[in-house]
Amino acid sequence: MRIIQLLPTMSFGDAIGNDTIALKGALSDMGFDTGIYAENIDKRLPSDIAKGIDKLRGLKEDDIILYHKSTGTELTFKLDEFKGRKIMVYHNITPPEFFRPYSTAATALTEYGYKGVDFLKDKVEYCLADSSYNKNELIRMGYTCPIDVRPILIKFDDYKQAPDKALIKKYSDGKKNLIFVGRIAPNKKQENVIRAFYQYRRLNPDSRLILVGSYNGMENYYQRLVKYAAALGIADDVIFTGHIKFSEILAWYTIADAFVCMSEHEGFCVPLAEAMFFDVPIIAYDTSAISDTLGGSGVLLDDNDPVFAARVIDRVLSDNELREHILSGQRRRLEDFSYNRIRDIFEKQIKSFINK
Repeated sequence: MRIIQLLPTMSFGDAIGNDTIALKGALSDMGFDTGIYAENIDKRLPSDIAKGIDKLRGLKEDDIILYHKSTGTELTFKLDEFKGRKIMVYHNITPPEFFRPYSTAATALTEYGYKGVDFLKDKVEYCLADSSYNKNELIRMGYTCPIDVRPILIKFDDYKQAPDKALIKKYSDGKKNLIFVGRIAPNKKQENVIRAFYQYRRLNPDSRLILVGSYNGMENYYQRLVKYAAALGIADDVIFTGHIKFSEILAWYTIADAFVCMSEHEGFCVPLAEAMFFDVPIIAYDTSAISDTLGGSGVLLDDNDPVFAARVIDRVLSDNELREHILSGQRRRLEDFSYNRIRDIFEKQIKSFINK
C-alpha cells in the first residue's frame, strides 16, 4: 500500500509546500511507501522532493491519496479518475470577495476553488483540516464524511539556522520593530496593520513597521498600501520587504519587538507559530482561525480599531511583567505544535483511517 500526496503546485518556502514535505518525511518514518506528485513544481526545490503527476502510475484500490486543497485547479475535478482511497487535506480558500477590487485572476481562481470544494463533497472518504475553523467551514459547506483537525506540521529545527547578521545589525538601533509576516494580500489587511502602527507611532515615534512578504500577483494592492503609508506621512518607517531569503525572515523575527496581525481570513496562520518560536509577543485581531492557532495565548483584539490596537501594543511593550506573562503563555502553546506531537496525531489519524 502506498500513501501519496497530490497537489496542483509544489511551491518553495510556503506553508503548504513545507507541510507537504514534512508529511512526506513523517510518512516515510512510519514505514509507508510515499511520494509527492504535483502538476507544477518549483525549480528551487531539490529534485527528489516531488515528481510530476505524469509520473504517477500504478495506483491500486487500497492506496491512499492525500489531496491538498487550497485553491482553484482543474486537478480537483480529475481526482475521481485516480484509483485509491481519497483524503482531503483542507487548508481553506480565501473568499473571492477580498480579491475583487484588486485582481480578476485571483477572484476567478478562488471562486473556482470553492466550486472544487463543493465537487469533492462525495468524492473523499475523510478530511484533515488545519484548524477547527477549517473543519467548521467544511461542515458549513455540507461535508458529512469524518473530519479531524491536524495542525500544520512545522519543522522548527529549520528555524535554528543562522539569521542574516547584516540585517540584524542595521535594524538593532533602539527603535521598536513591529512586524507582520504574510504575503501582501487583501485578506491579510496590511492596511489595518499600517493604521494601528500610525496610531502607535504617536505614542512612540521611535518605532518602525516591517511588512514581510511577497506581493507578486497583488501589485495593485501593494501600490495602494505604499500610497496609504505615504499619505499618513509614515512611509519612511514602513518597510515592505517583498520576497526575501529565509535567513532574512529569521533576522526580522530575531529583532522583532511585537507581531501585529490584523488579518481577516486565515486557515491556520503559520507566522503566529513562528512568532511564538522566536518569543515575540503577539497582538492579533480575533478572526477566522486566529484564536484556534493562538489557543488562549497572545493578545486577541475583539475589533480592529487602530487606536485601541495601538494602546494594546504600547502596553505590551512597556509593561515587562505583562509581556513576560504573554510570552509564557505562547511558550506553552508552542509545545502543542511540536513536530513530534503533531506527527503522532497524524500517525494515529492515518492508521485509524487505514483500519476502517
